[in-house]
Amino acid sequence: MLSKESKIYVAGHHGLVGSAIWNNLLQRGYTNLIGRSHKELDLTDQVAVKKFFDEEQPDAVVLAAAFVGGIMANSLYRADFIMMNMKIQCNVISEAYAHGVKKLLFLGSTCIYPKNAPQPMKEDCLLTSPLEYTNEEYAIAKIAGLKMCESYNLQYGTNYIAVMPTNLYGPNDNFHLENSHVMPAMMRKIYLAKLIHDGEWDKIAIDLNKRPVEGVNGAASLEDILKVLGKYGIYNNKVVLWGTGTPLREFLWSEDMADASVHVLLNVNFSDIIGIEKYSSVHYGASTDGAVDRNHSAGRGGAIPSLGEIRNCHINVGTGKELTIRELSELVVKAVGFEGIVEFDASKPDGTMRKLIDVSKLHSLGWTHKVEIEDGIQKLFEWYRQSLQ
Repeated sequence: MLSKESKIYVAGHHGLVGSAIWNNLLQRGYTNLIGRSHKELDLTDQVAVKKFFDEEQPDAVVLAAAFVGGIMANSLYRADFIMMNMKIQCNVISEAYAHGVKKLLFLGSTCIYPKNAPQPMKEDCLLTSPLEYTNEEYAIAKIAGLKMCESYNLQYGTNYIAVMPTNLYGPNDNFHLENSHVMPAMMRKIYLAKLIHDGEWDKIAIDLNKRPVEGVNGAASLEDILKVLGKYGIYNNKVVLWGTGTPLREFLWSEDMADASVHVLLNVNFSDIIGIEKYSSVHYGASTDGAVDRNHSAGRGGAIPSLGEIRNCHINVGTGKELTIRELSELVVKAVGFEGIVEFDASKPDGTMRKLIDVSKLHSLGWTHKVEIEDGIQKLFEWYRQSLQ
């Protein structure tokens, strides 16, 4: 069990996921937190990561850092998505093990599941059929990460837990149009279309100065601004969104995700997930001084013989509720106060048609969500407007 004095490293603490987990830990009284920005520590640099662990010696690690984006980014940067995420995971997990980290929480994504997985998706449908092509590289990287956690536990007796959140939204979300996820991109598009209609060019300039689009900021000419926004389907009182609007999606407020993740970090062990009451060094060949013996493990090969095969030890984190992209757009329109037109371009990809997760394992471990989608969208828009102050 981690104490309030335990040193916890949150990798990716400035991002949507990491910042929410950081704040949740602080609220619970865990104040001995370590964070490094990307400029301060490049997690793809193996030497730099080792040096960081040598110096800081954290007791626990939350691996929330990742190279992420939506359909467009996943399609354009396929090599980056698999290579960057694999490097981050390999470096952090291997150094956590080498430095005796007691507990590690790995954050993945429900895009790990097959494109045509039975709905709602249980943890054990992993690797049962092909992935969605548009985010295959990211999904494979995240599958590798959860398998690293699982495999280190089985071979070395570590306590590394992987959680797979559904689509997230909330404070510190990414609103950059080139590589953001569906909800923040939709919200910003609808907001900008409203501002164009209302002639509020000063607010448009503030928005573009905060988050330039393809290098175009608030100082650009009106013509250039309208041209680049039009490229992303943003017009005077009109927004064009990708796809048909019919895919179903589940969304989880990021602060709910953080609460679930910290609940798992503090209260759930690998033994709880695989149903072993006493998950002791007997299985793992720990040496008498408590150090892990790399050369001996009853679990080598991915199984403890007496228990059979152990897999799918990750935990889905979500609400178990869904809505269509069109219904989502209607809620965003209401939150923004947009009175214009929202169109869907069916020539553009929809992505996976349905992606609802089964959260019964999470519920059995003592956690359920609190923020419903209607309230969450309003809260996100309020946060976005405040970010422009």
